[in-house]
Amino acid sequence: MNHPLQCTCGTLKGFVSHPERVNRVVCYCTDCQAFAHFLGSAGEILDANGGTDVIQTVPANVTFTEGQQVLACIRLTEKGLVRWYAKCCNTPLGNTLADYRISFIGLIHTCLKDPNRTLDESFGPVRIWSFTKGAKTPVKSRPIAMMAGMLRIMSMLIRARISGDYKRTPLFVPHTGAPVAAPKILSPSERAALFNLV
Repeated sequence: MNHPLQCTCGTLKGFVSHPERVNRVVCYCTDCQAFAHFLGSAGEILDANGGTDVIQTVPANVTFTEGQQVLACIRLTEKGLVRWYAKCCNTPLGNTLADYRISFIGLIHTCLKDPNRTLDESFGPVRIWSFTKGAKTPVKSRPIAMMAGMLRIMSMLIRARISGDYKRTPLFVPHTGAPVAAPKILSPSERAALFNLV
C-alpha cells in the first residue's frame, strides 16, 4: 500500500510506493540539524537529541501528484547533499546526492504524516542511528545495525542501477540530470549562522 506524502499546507502532494522496501534511520549529523534550522522548524523536525527520522528509498518510489512547482532545494556547500523542501510552507522533503544516477533519497518524516497509520506501521522500525556524535546527549552507537542498514541501502542502489529505475526520478530532469529546481548554495556566512544554532 502506498504511503501519502505532502507538505504542511497541502500544496505539494504525492505518495511513496513500496514502503516495505526502505531503510529507516535517525540521523544526528549537524548538517541535518542545520537544514532544520534553515527551514525555521527545528522543533518539528528534530527529536530531543537533535535527530531527524529519515526514510531511505529510491526516487523511483516517490511520486508527486500535485504542486511540483513549489519544489526547492539548497546545498550547505558546493559539494553537499541536495536538500529538498516545499517552498510554499518550508516543509522538508528529503535529501539526495547531486548525481541522479546514484538512486537515493532520504525522506524526512514531517512530509510523511498520515492520520491513518504511523511511520512504524508503514515503514517499520528504525534500523540505523547515524552520526551519533552530533547528538545533544549520548546516543548508543550500534555498529552491527549500521552495517546491516548500509548493506540494505547498497542493495537498493544496485537494484535500481541494474533495472534502470535510477532514471525514474521526480527531482531531476530526464536526459540532462539537472535538478528540477536550481539549488541555492549557502554562503559561508549563511552556513555559519545556521551552525551557530545547532
